[in-house]
Amino acid sequence: MEQVSGLSNWKFVIRRETDGILILHATTCDKTATLPDELFGLPVTRLAHHALSPNAKEVSGEEVFVTCGQVTEESVWDNRQIHTLNLPKTITHIEDYAFLNCVNLRELRLYDGVKDWGSCVFMNCRTLDTFHLTRISRQQGGSLEFFNSELSCDLDVTIQEMDGQVGRLVFPAYREDYEESISGHFFKYEIHGAGYPYHHVFRQRQLSIKDYDALWEHYISTECEKETAIRLAWYRLRWPLELSKDAEKQYLNYLREQTAEAVRWLLTQRDQSNLRFLLQRTEPDRETLSAACAVARENQAAEALAILLEEQHRRFPVGVNKSFDL
Repeated sequence: MEQVSGLSNWKFVIRRETDGILILHATTCDKTATLPDELFGLPVTRLAHHALSPNAKEVSGEEVFVTCGQVTEESVWDNRQIHTLNLPKTITHIEDYAFLNCVNLRELRLYDGVKDWGSCVFMNCRTLDTFHLTRISRQQGGSLEFFNSELSCDLDVTIQEMDGQVGRLVFPAYREDYEESISGHFFKYEIHGAGYPYHHVFRQRQLSIKDYDALWEHYISTECEKETAIRLAWYRLRWPLELSKDAEKQYLNYLREQTAEAVRWLLTQRDQSNLRFLLQRTEPDRETLSAACAVARENQAAEALAILLEEQHRRFPVGVNKSFDL
């Protein structure tokens, strides 16, 4: 087995091809792992079927040990412990069941250059809900549409555009049910949850931000999850990729009504750095600020409480105005 250095620890079985490296199988002992851009001077371009699947059948090929020098005898080589995976810019093909049973994989970071996604790539990836997608050309790839067609859970997606703009979007969850009729001659198909339309705002595999924002009024009129709605509105205001003035107004009005809950959510995310931005945009009244202060005290968030008290004092100073007649 040949040994090379890298950003993470991997045991690979590979095949060298004319256009790059095909990873037949890969196993890591790292919870946060990064696949290499190249091996032996060739770009890593493809993940074979079941490539990262734990307990996949053994395959024959060239064995390579990639190390970052942090392997011990106690290291556990099991892809079921991967939490975050970084794919290289060079990857263009990901075949069937590539991440099957990576049950703790929650976050995937990749470039929008994957041309071909196989079937059931994320099967049994039950915690996967966060994607960071970096554009590599002005033409959108089909990765974002693929994620939304494969996964019906809440998706948290960050998009890094070529010009440096950043967008962050929530695609709310939905559930599909097939219920067999009593007679057994047909199945009844039902969709539960208000997120279904958000997973289908793609035109010829391209994301339509305009269609995405147009779903908002209907979404909040349904029995949607309040925390999800707050996240969605917050992301659109904080990272306003292609945000129209009308859509901005809708999201802002909602957050003004939910300022105290938005503060609560930011505290659970330990996102106190963005608290000032929220207060600046929503301009909460005295009662709402008092409620937000109570939330900060409840969470023992001293820094957040200081920011809220400062805002409260600035906008609603306490004291008696004194006047003197001369």
